[in-house]
Amino acid sequence: MTFKQLEALYWVVQSGGFSQAAHKLHTSTSAVSKRVHELEAGFDLELFDRTQRTARLTEKGEQMFVLAKKLLEHRDAAIDQIGRPEVIERRVRIGVTEFTAMTWLHRLVDAIQRCYPKVTIEPDVDASGNLKDKLLADELDLVLVPDVYAEAHLRSHAVGAFSSVWMCKPGFVEADRSFRLHELASRRLLLQGSRSGAGTAHNSWMKSLGVQPTDVIIVNNLVAMMGLTMSGLGIGCMPEECLAPMVANGSLMVIPCTPAPPKMTYIAMYKGDQRSTLISSIVMLSQECCDFSRMFDISAPAAAEGAGSSPR
Repeated sequence: MTFKQLEALYWVVQSGGFSQAAHKLHTSTSAVSKRVHELEAGFDLELFDRTQRTARLTEKGEQMFVLAKKLLEHRDAAIDQIGRPEVIERRVRIGVTEFTAMTWLHRLVDAIQRCYPKVTIEPDVDASGNLKDKLLADELDLVLVPDVYAEAHLRSHAVGAFSSVWMCKPGFVEADRSFRLHELASRRLLLQGSRSGAGTAHNSWMKSLGVQPTDVIIVNNLVAMMGLTMSGLGIGCMPEECLAPMVANGSLMVIPCTPAPPKMTYIAMYKGDQRSTLISSIVMLSQECCDFSRMFDISAPAAAEGAGSSPR
C-alpha cells in the first residue's frame, strides 16, 4: 500500500470520478485506474462497484477510503512538522470570496509561493455560506470569509477588515444631505443574499434596528452590484475604500447615512482538529497580505515587501 495508491482512491471519491482525480493529481486516467487496481489486488477486494456508471464505493471501499483519508492527513501533518518550508510538497485548498479574489488574493498567492515553492494552491471562489459548507465537508482546508459564522469545531483568526457605505448613481437621490437608514429603506436597495457573509451581516444589522426594506433586488455578485448601482437601478451597500476611484470620477456617489453600516471583519477559518503548521503559516501570511483598499492592483507590493494587515 503506497501513498500514491491512497491518493488515487481519495481523489476518485472526492472529485467524483477517475478522470477528475487524474486532473487533481496531474496524471493520466489510466495511471489513476492502475493505482486503484494495485490497491485492490494487494488486499484481494473490490473498492468500487463496477456495475454502477458512477464511481461508487463498496462497503470495504468505504472502510478503505476512511483509512486513506486518515493516513494522508497524518502524512501531511508529519511533512508540515518535520520538513523544511522549501521542500514541503502538497496541495492546499483555499476558499475565498469574490471580494478577496478582487483585492488581495494575488498577494497571498505570491507570499505562499515564495515561502513554500512546492505547495500547489487550489483556490475556490464562492459565496461565504457555500465555502463554510465545503470546509465542513472536508472539501477545503482553509476559508477566508466574513466573521458571521459561529461553529464550535471551527477555528478562526481575524485577518483584516473593511468599511461599507451606501452608494448610488449621481442624481439617484438628493445630493449634499444625510439620510436616516429608514429613509433609504423606502428606496430600492441592492443587497447581497443569505449565502453571502456580508449580506447576512447587513441584513441582520438592519433587522436589529427594526428596519425592513420594501423594495430589494438580491445581487450575489459584487461586480454585478457595482454595475447595477452605476446604472441607476438602486442603492447598493458596497466597500468604501476600493471604490473611491469610481466616486472620484463621478461613476458613483456616496450617500451619508445614519447609522452607518457596521465594519466587516474577515477571518481565516479551518477545522479545529487540524494540526498543520502549513495552514497556520498561511493564516499568518493572510494577516500580512490582507488589504481590501485596492481592486485588481497587481502592482501593489506583496506582504513581505511591506504591505500591512490593515486596509488603508
